[in-house]
Amino acid sequence: MAESPLRRQRRAQGELETQVLSALHTAEGPVTAGWVQEHLAANLAYTTVMTVLARLLVKKAVTRRREGRSFVWMPTADEAGLAALKMHRVLDGGHDRRAVLASFITTLPIDDGQLLRELLDQADNEPEA
Repeated sequence: MAESPLRRQRRAQGELETQVLSALHTAEGPVTAGWVQEHLAANLAYTTVMTVLARLLVKKAVTRRREGRSFVWMPTADEAGLAALKMHRVLDGGHDRRAVLASFITTLPIDDGQLLRELLDQADNEPEA
C-alpha cells in the first residue's frame, strides 16, 4: 500500500531536541515550556515539548528552576558546547574508547588534525584549576 502524502514523516533522531535548543537559544533568558512551544516552527503538543525538555535535562543540555508553579528552562551551553556533549555521549557509549578516538582522528582533514594538535598542546600547557 502506498503511503499517503499527507502522512507525517518520522523526524530524524535528535531533530526535536535541536529545534527546542534553538528556540531556547533565541530566548533572552529563562523561559517556560509554553514559550518554547509557541516559538517552535513545528506544531507540537505541550506534552511533546515537555518530554523533549526532560530528555535534554537528563543529557545536561538544559537546566531548569522552579518559578511559581512551573519551571523555567535554560540551555547549558552554546552550539559548540552542545556538540561537545554529543561527542562525550558517543565516547561514553562505546565499548572501546581508544578505537572510537583512533577512527575519528584518522579521518580528520589535515587542517582539523593540526588544529586538534594545537588545542591539545594548549590544554597541556594550561595550569590545572
